[in-house]
Amino acid sequence: MSAEIEVAIIGAGVIGLATAREIAQEEKGVFVFEKNRTFGLETSSRNSEVIHAGIYYPEDSLKAELCVEGKALLYNLCDKHNIPFKKSGKIVVAADEDEISWLNILYKQGRKNGVDDLVRLSRTELKKLEPNIEARAGLLSPSSGIVDSHTLLKLFYSQAREKGAEFVFGTEVVGIERMGEKYRVEISDREGTSSIISQVIINAAGLKSDSIAQLVGTDIAKAGYQLHYCKGEYFSLDSKYRDLVSRLIYPAPEQAGHGIHWRRGLDDRVLLGPSAYYVKAIDYSVDEAHKQHFYNSVRRFLPFVKLEDLAPESAGIRPKLQGPGEGFRDFVIKHEDKAGFPGLINLIGIESPGLTAAPAIAGYVRRMVHEFLN
Repeated sequence: MSAEIEVAIIGAGVIGLATAREIAQEEKGVFVFEKNRTFGLETSSRNSEVIHAGIYYPEDSLKAELCVEGKALLYNLCDKHNIPFKKSGKIVVAADEDEISWLNILYKQGRKNGVDDLVRLSRTELKKLEPNIEARAGLLSPSSGIVDSHTLLKLFYSQAREKGAEFVFGTEVVGIERMGEKYRVEISDREGTSSIISQVIINAAGLKSDSIAQLVGTDIAKAGYQLHYCKGEYFSLDSKYRDLVSRLIYPAPEQAGHGIHWRRGLDDRVLLGPSAYYVKAIDYSVDEAHKQHFYNSVRRFLPFVKLEDLAPESAGIRPKLQGPGEGFRDFVIKHEDKAGFPGLINLIGIESPGLTAAPAIAGYVRRMVHEFLN
């Protein structure tokens, strides 16, 4: 006899945690299943921890709307619950005249998305703010910052538990079957295989979210849900660099990411990254041979950096919906009732700005669940 629950959330990254925290306020019988030994061990803790403003994404996209909304919610959470953060601001720089057009595009895009504090900087104005940066122009985003993602994850986890959500770690979802108006979810742990029955399934499985959608019976190629793994590596800089630049410094964006940037963390350590290149498998090693690429990328606007001062640091994987050379793809946050799976909510391709948008995404999903169950 399978146990029956109301809501099964698959994945305990920042999206699964934030959603559990949000939904457990209204619904009972919320269970979160996570294949790893604890929460937040993959994309949620392997990123730049940047609070994005919302300048990179097309108007009316989920990425734009939820980033702008999530940013405000996130800063409020940090203030209310003493989560370490720094509203350091960010400058996107144009290293040459050709890149200035990118800054103008970002400025206009940000304004369309409701980011009304952006400031275009001449070379002279940029030098006054960051004397050690070499660039032709800049775009200042004062509302960008950094958050302690680990403390944020712990807050979401503890609040979700306080509100009644149950967490089951070391447990992988290996099968999902539609049974009448509910779902039979087959789970595997070190003791073997068992199953539960749930009215609602929220697929927040991050890097494996397309596989979970496939388990239900979705043709992920036809639906456009197939993920592409995009790896990003970080290199650290010697401590002597920590006082040279005070803000986040980003180059003009690349096709697969925002470009290798300068980040001084809450612990005062300086990181360069992430890079962006597609891979076939999940692998968190850092290839020291890539140091030259990092150096060549950043020396255009950080001319004081020395190659010998770079050291391999860490890596993360982005779950991208767009493959190499493909254009913009938005978040998939969809109740699949029209596809014949009422009660299934897919969250697929939640990459940057997923951390910033997490509180807003959770509210978005809560409204979907409430509408379905009521």
